[in-house]
Amino acid sequence: MDGGVRPVAAPLRSVHVATARQWLSASRPRTLPAAVAPVLVGSGAGAFLGGFSWWRGLAALVVALALQVGVNFANDYSDGIRGTDTVRVGPMRLVASGAAEPRAVKLAAFGCFAVAGVAGLLLALATAWWLLLVGAAAVAAAWFYTGGPKPYGYSGFGEVFVFLFFGLVAVLGTTYVQAGRVSGAAVAGAIGIGLLACALLMVNNLRDIPTDTEAGKHTLAVLLGDRLSRRVYVVMVAGAFVAVLVMALTEPWCLLGLLAAPLALGPVRTVLSGATGRQLIAALGATGRLEFVQAALLAVGFLLGR
Repeated sequence: MDGGVRPVAAPLRSVHVATARQWLSASRPRTLPAAVAPVLVGSGAGAFLGGFSWWRGLAALVVALALQVGVNFANDYSDGIRGTDTVRVGPMRLVASGAAEPRAVKLAAFGCFAVAGVAGLLLALATAWWLLLVGAAAVAAAWFYTGGPKPYGYSGFGEVFVFLFFGLVAVLGTTYVQAGRVSGAAVAGAIGIGLLACALLMVNNLRDIPTDTEAGKHTLAVLLGDRLSRRVYVVMVAGAFVAVLVMALTEPWCLLGLLAAPLALGPVRTVLSGATGRQLIAALGATGRLEFVQAALLAVGFLLGR
């Protein structure tokens, strides 16, 4: 069985050998800032608390990147064998396009999860055993996002996963494995980064509302509808800057995060303008850059405040 996913009757396209460029595209590099950003903030918070460790920060980064790429390949596989991803506006899908065998894409996803597991195991052995449970939950959540008989990502809960694991867990976990504790500023930073990660997913799913609706994928954007999804995106972005102000109550140097505000103007303007389809791809990339830059500024703020 393939994770409980039932193939559809419609045959996939004839399969060829995917090129390295196609594999890279399918890994969806535009989503990687959502993995790097929380580690930057968490490491900065850990350093502020006097517990920075380069190898633990690096291991946390490996976990985050491997989970992100793994969930991207898992989505490619699960949607591909269902036959629900044949019409694409964004990056190509290996399985749906016939560029790679479903089994190869599934193995790539599991390989990424294994890498995340090994790095997470090292952190757990060096810190606390219960982190293994957190890691197992993260891997399970990554797979069942679109895998299994009832993927929660297509029941409107995708943003919940992203907020929890690429916001709270990633930031606070990175802080904890380095400093052995977390701070109020770290919690606020985790909320802000989680909101930007959700905004990244929201603009991605906003772009795909027509095709997702046709395929029966009930993402949050589909459930909210086009107009309300655009407003929620703006609220998420604004919420990230409110979080910066909360951080500054105890760590004033974190106000540096506000310097990322100009980067929010472009994608917010694009989303509010009613842009659709490929026009939203630029907003997707810009949202990712916003998250990364704000995270880097917050990390610098933590370091300056030591």
